[in-house]
Formats: sequence, structure tokens, C-alpha cells
Amino acid sequence: MSGRLAFADVLAARKAIAGHVLRTPSVESPALARRLGGPLALKLELLQRSGCFKPRGIVNKVLSLGEDERARGIVTVSGGNHGIAMAEIARAMGLRARIVMPEAAPERSKARIRAEGAELVLVPDIGTAFATAEAARAEGLTYVHAFDDPVIMAGHGTVGLEFIEDIPDLTDVIVSIGGGALISGVATAIKGVKPEVRIWGVETEGADAMSRALAAGKPVEMQVTSIATTLGAPYVTERTLAHVRDLVEEVFVIPDRDAVTALLTLAEDAKLWAEPAAACTLAAAHRVRERVGAEAVIGLVICGGNISFDMVEGWVKRFAPDQA
Repeated sequence: MSGRLAFADVLAARKAIAGHVLRTPSVESPALARRLGGPLALKLELLQRSGCFKPRGIVNKVLSLGEDERARGIVTVSGGNHGIAMAEIARAMGLRARIVMPEAAPERSKARIRAEGAELVLVPDIGTAFATAEAARAEGLTYVHAFDDPVIMAGHGTVGLEFIEDIPDLTDVIVSIGGGALISGVATAIKGVKPEVRIWGVETEGADAMSRALAAGKPVEMQVTSIATTLGAPYVTERTLAHVRDLVEEVFVIPDRDAVTALLTLAEDAKLWAEPAAACTLAAAHRVRERVGAEAVIGLVICGGNISFDMVEGWVKRFAPDQA
């Protein structure tokens, strides 16, 4: 597979990962449609194994490895969802897995990784985490990068393939951006089926590495400060930047406050327990609706729901005290 993702790569990924991941539901939401003034559909990827979309790419990557590589094990860097998913997939497939995380990562994520039997290595910061994971190559471990890998991107692209098959009238799709693998894969898949569909990206303030890269014309490093920690890539890569530049209409940057409000709206109107990294797509949907009009059929990829009640309670007290 070349560095640039092709539609055929996504089709191959779907065949490879079938039976290892769930085909999650795509549903229309009349309540949210009324709120936004036009048709709205949701891809419920928060119902995926491990509570997020990540297993799709990880399974595709693991299945691409040779027997000797699988026998030696895998290593990755994660602030949360990627590590949880990799630990779960490694246990299911009988692989040794090492997850390197910053010490500040959510305790809930650390506990889930340990519960899956993976080796958890905690380091002071994300920069040290990447260096530690790279060093593990010397032990023979295969580094499974969370986003800078076309095999990972192809697996994630199956989200888009299912969405456009289930809701063929989609005209616009909004996808969250962390490192950019999900939106790169989804955009490639959807445009492979229906090229005229517009793809829109969304980040939160303080986790907006893609927007900064687009503005600079190249990847730049940043300090992640957003509560949407699962969007918390400190940089994007030339690979994901190129896909977004070529395939995405615009990337919106949403305040954490708006992501929390959207999280509560999804809970009330759609009965979904979505994390801020997923809920921010609803916050961006208002802006997209203004651009595309009332007849457009907007789809939101609800990419994950790995949050606790305590986390939500804290965010509500901080950002929406009138709803506490």
C-alpha cells in the first residue's frame, strides 16, 4: 500500500476486518433534525468494540503483520482510546502489547488497559511517550502508529463506507480530527462511492493540530489543552495533512464549552453517551447547516463514548453550571 490511501484499500480493509469488528448502526435523528433545521443522520461508532472507532484500523494493521511480527508483539502511544482498543484487540488475538501513555492520561483509560492484560508504561509527557515507543522497536516490537499509517487509515475508512451505504442520501459528513486518520479514511471511502459528498472536519480549541498545520502549510507541534483528550494529537503528519487538504471542505475549531453543550444535547435528544471528541461534530453541524441549506442531509460520525459520569459532571460544572 502506498502512502496515499485509495478506495480499493478501504474495500480490502472491510473484507479483512469482517468478523473482528461490528458494523455499527447508522440512524436518522428527527429530534436533532428539528433542532438543526434539516435532515440529520448519525453513525453510531461509539457502539463499536472498546467504545470507539479505533479497533477498525488496529485490526486491519495486526492482520497485515507477518507471523513473526505478531509473535514479537506490538507497541503504541496513546492518550486513551487507541490504547484501550489496542489492548483489547491484542488480548483477543493473543498478542503481547505495550501501551505507552503520559502520566496525565485519564485514570479510567489506564485501568481499562491494565484490565485487558497489556503492559502499561507511563512517562512524563507525550513527547517522551513517542520516543519510548520508537525505542521499543529495538526489542522487536512493531510500532502501531495511531494515525500515520495508511493501513490504519484504510481500516477507519470502513466507517465511511458503511455510513454512505446505510444513508445513501448523505450530502455532507462531519468528522472529528485528532491525528487525522479517521477523516482521511472516511473521506476516501465516501468519495469513492459518491464523490459529490462534502466532508467537513472539526477540532476543539487546544486540540487543533490539523487547523494549525493547514494555516502553516506544514505539520506543527502543539501543547494539547482541550478536555477532548481523545482528539489530543500533538501534531498531524504530512500524510494526514495532504488527505485533509485535498478531500475536506473546511475544518472548524469548536470551544470546549460548545462541545460540552453538544454532549448534553446528544444525551437528551438522541439518548447517546458521547465523548466531547464526538459531540463536537454536532456543535459544528450548526455552521455546516448555515453553509449548505435546509435540504442538505448532514451526517455526523459519533466516533466514541469513553467517558465517565464523574468526567461529565466536572465538565458541566465548569462549562454549563446552569445545567448542573
